[in-house]
Amino acid sequence: MTYCIAASIDEGLILVSDSRTNAGIDNVSTHGKMHAFDTISDRKIVLLCAGNLATTQAVLEQLHRDKIKNAPVNFNTVESLFEAAEYLGHVSVEKQKQHKNSQGQSAFNPAASFILAGQIGDDPHGAYMVYSEGNSITTSSNTPFLQIGESKYGKPILDRFLKLDTSIDEAARCCLVSMDSTIRSNASVGAPVEMLVYRKGTFSLAEYYCFDDDNDYMLHLRRSWEAKLKEAIAELPHLDKDLVKLMRVNL
Repeated sequence: MTYCIAASIDEGLILVSDSRTNAGIDNVSTHGKMHAFDTISDRKIVLLCAGNLATTQAVLEQLHRDKIKNAPVNFNTVESLFEAAEYLGHVSVEKQKQHKNSQGQSAFNPAASFILAGQIGDDPHGAYMVYSEGNSITTSSNTPFLQIGESKYGKPILDRFLKLDTSIDEAARCCLVSMDSTIRSNASVGAPVEMLVYRKGTFSLAEYYCFDDDNDYMLHLRRSWEAKLKEAIAELPHLDKDLVKLMRVNL
């Protein structure tokens, strides 16, 4: 399984992904799911991948090949992130068709989904989720984040705390807690955890982190979060027995 997050806030982008792939209980391995592209100087484009590993690798290979061979449409020629997302969707659909036809198995599922994030020229930074069908959506002012893969365990903290005006450093911690919560609840998501912090207008991907399972910072973050949650639960209003009795009577 997979879990990837892209937060697009006022100050920039936070991209986080796990590295575990699971093709059965006896076939668990590690593959990075964050991929930065070497593009011309006026842009930075990063992909997060989820789904069938063969499909995602084929898509990445095609994207790199198109760029190297100066194909009419590639990540160096697109004029916006939306155009880049459309191009990615087209390549993904074609690769899924090829893999499905070559397998000839009705149970084989070549589906893959992606998050494309970055900045091109003077356009604002942003992120797009590209579905397996090739269509895409972007973030909004009410929901400034996207998720692919095993999203349910890490979504509550993003819903409650992540806003457009959240500072980029706080957003990074929020996304890491979201990832750690998912790892805690789902064994198919696991370290190493990659995180990229992109500050708008810098066209720099230098703020890259990779956290192993026993990383001191991640352990400290996990313990601090658990301790704060226990404190918060302890400080919640105590049950009022009289109020509970009244509610029971009204029912």
